[in-house]
Amino acid sequence: MSTQTPANAAHNTPAAAPEAAKTSNFLRQIIEADLEKGTYASRRWAGTPGDAAHHAAGEPDPARIRTRFPPEPNGYLHVGHAKSICINFGLARDYGGVCHLRFDDTNPEKEDTEYVNSIIDAVKWLGFDWNGSKDAAPYQASDYFDFMYRAAEHLIEAGHAYVDEQTAEQMRVNRGDFSKPGVDSPFRNRTPADNLRIFREMRDGKHEDGSMVLRAKIDMASPNINMRDPAIYRIRRATHHNTGDTWCIYPMYTYAHPIEDALEQITHSLCTLEFEDQRPFYDWLLERLTEVTTLPDGRVVGGLLAAPAPRQYEFARLNLTYVITSKRKLAQLVYDHKVSGWDDPRMPTIVGLRRRGYTPAAIQTFAERIGVTKSDSWIDYSTLEGCLREDLELKAHRGMAVLNPVKLVLTNWDDVMGAGHLEPCTLPALPHPPEGVESPVRHFTIGKEVWIEREDFEEVPPKGYKRLFPGNKVRLKGGYVIECTGSTKDANGVITEVLATVVPDTKSGTPGADSVKVKAAITWVGVADGVNAEVRMYDRLFVDAHPDAGGKDFIESLNPNSLKVVTAIVEPSLANAKPDDKFQFERHGYFVADRIDHKAEKPVFNLAVGLKDSWGK
Repeated sequence: MSTQTPANAAHNTPAAAPEAAKTSNFLRQIIEADLEKGTYASRRWAGTPGDAAHHAAGEPDPARIRTRFPPEPNGYLHVGHAKSICINFGLARDYGGVCHLRFDDTNPEKEDTEYVNSIIDAVKWLGFDWNGSKDAAPYQASDYFDFMYRAAEHLIEAGHAYVDEQTAEQMRVNRGDFSKPGVDSPFRNRTPADNLRIFREMRDGKHEDGSMVLRAKIDMASPNINMRDPAIYRIRRATHHNTGDTWCIYPMYTYAHPIEDALEQITHSLCTLEFEDQRPFYDWLLERLTEVTTLPDGRVVGGLLAAPAPRQYEFARLNLTYVITSKRKLAQLVYDHKVSGWDDPRMPTIVGLRRRGYTPAAIQTFAERIGVTKSDSWIDYSTLEGCLREDLELKAHRGMAVLNPVKLVLTNWDDVMGAGHLEPCTLPALPHPPEGVESPVRHFTIGKEVWIEREDFEEVPPKGYKRLFPGNKVRLKGGYVIECTGSTKDANGVITEVLATVVPDTKSGTPGADSVKVKAAITWVGVADGVNAEVRMYDRLFVDAHPDAGGKDFIESLNPNSLKVVTAIVEPSLANAKPDDKFQFERHGYFVADRIDHKAEKPVFNLAVGLKDSWGK
C-alpha cells in the first residue's frame, strides 16, 4: 500500500472560492442527496490509500466526500482538463471534502516524468492542492500494482478471470459487434488452477509480449461490447518511470481505475461521457472485489476492498469552438513545428493559456459559467475570452503602447514650452480601483516629439473620423490638446512625420484642461522616454469553428495570421514589468509580459485578449 503522508485535513485549500452562490447541477444534486442520506457516512480512512483491512483500522473519514482528478502522464493538460480539475477540486472544496490528484500511470511506453511535473504545476497554478494536505505527494496507480496483481489472482481463483492465448486479431473477430454476439474463447473454460499457474508465468516473464492476456469472465453475448470479457492484464516489457523493470505485465486502464478509486475511498468518481459504457464493468469489478466468496475447496476469500464502493458519474466533456483537444493532434502541431511548443500561447494547453495571459480566476469562472450537463454541446470560444476580460478589467494596470508608430512633431513646442523641455505627466494605473484602494500613478513625459499610432492620422479623413487630420484638434491622453497642421512624406509617398502644434495651458488635470473642446483623445508615447518592446499579436489558431469536423485535415484550418510580431514603443511604466505581469494597453487590449522571454533589457509582451470580441463581425 501507499506510504503517503496521512490526510489530516478535511478540506482542500485552493484559492478562495467566489462568494457568489454556485449554480446547481446534477452532480451537486447527487452529492447533496448522498450527504443527506448518509450514503458514505460509515467510511473509515486510515490516512493513506489501502484495502479493506487497512481502512478498517482507521478513523471515521474526516472528508465528507472524496473526488479525484486522475490524468495519465502522457502529455500536457489542456482546457478540457482544466474544466475537469475545477469540477473535481471545486466540488470537494464546496462540500467539505478532499480531492485526490492521482496519476493513472499504467501505460509505461507513453508516460514520462516531464508530463508528471507539468500536471502538478498546472493543478497548483489553477489554485488547488490535493490529498488533504498542502505538502502531500500525488498518488500514483503504480503505487497499487501489488494490490492490483493480488486482486487479479483473486478473480482467477473465484472463476471471474482467465488467461486467453488467442491473437489480438482472433479476439477482435470473436468479440462480435453491435449486430452479433461474441464467441467464447477456446481458453475460456480453463480451470482456475491452470489460469493461476499461467498468469504467474506471465508475471515471471516466461511468455512473449502479446502472446496472451488475462481477461475478465463476464458475458460474450452482452449487448454492451465492453462487457464481452474485457482484457485486464497484458504482457508489456517496458521500463516504467516509477517502478522501473519490476513488472513485465501491466493492468489495463479500465481494470486499474476502479481499483484506484476504491483504495483511495473515493465517493464520487466523475468522468466524461465517453466512459459511460465502461460503468457496468466498473461496478462489476468493484462488486467482485468487495464481496466475500467461498471457493469450491471451502476457503473464504474476497472482501479485498472496503464498502461502500465508489460510484461513477459521467458529465459532458468540453467542446470549445476554434479549439482541438486531441492529445495526438496537439502533439502533431508541436512535432511538426506548426507552433513553438506545448506552451505556445496559441495552444489550448494549460501551459499555453498561462503564457497567453489567462488567469486561474478566469478559468475557474469559465468552468462555473459553462456548467455541468449530461449532454454534449459546443461552447463558443468568446465565452472563455469574456471571462478573462472580466477578471483583468479591475486588476490589470493600464499603460499606453504604440504598436504601429509614426512620429508626431509639435512644431511650436520649443517656442511655447522651451527648447528641450520635457513636461511630466501622470495617469492612474487603475481607473476603477476596488473600494478603499487608491490607484497607483503612472509617470511619463511629453516633449517636442511623441509616437502615435499610424492609423490616428488621415490626410483625407473618412466620414465620422475624429482623430488627426489637418485642421482638427485632439487631446494627447494625459497631456495637451494639439492641432494637426499636416505631414511630411518620403520619396515613396509614405508619411514619415505628422505635424501639429500644441495648445498651451490645456494639460490634463489643470484648470485649462477644458478650455478647448475636442472630440477625441489618442494614446501616445514620448520619444524621450518610450521603451522599445517586442509585442506578439496572437489570434486564434484556427479559422474554422470546428477545425477537425467532417473528416477534414485539421491542419488545413490553421490560421495563417495567428501570430504577428511587431516592434512597439511602450510608456516607461511598462519597462518595470516582471514576467507574467498583466496590463491593459489602452485601446488595444490586455497583454502579459511573456513568462519565458520577457527581460528588463528586452521587454516582450503577448496579446492575451482584445478589449472586445472582434470575431463576431
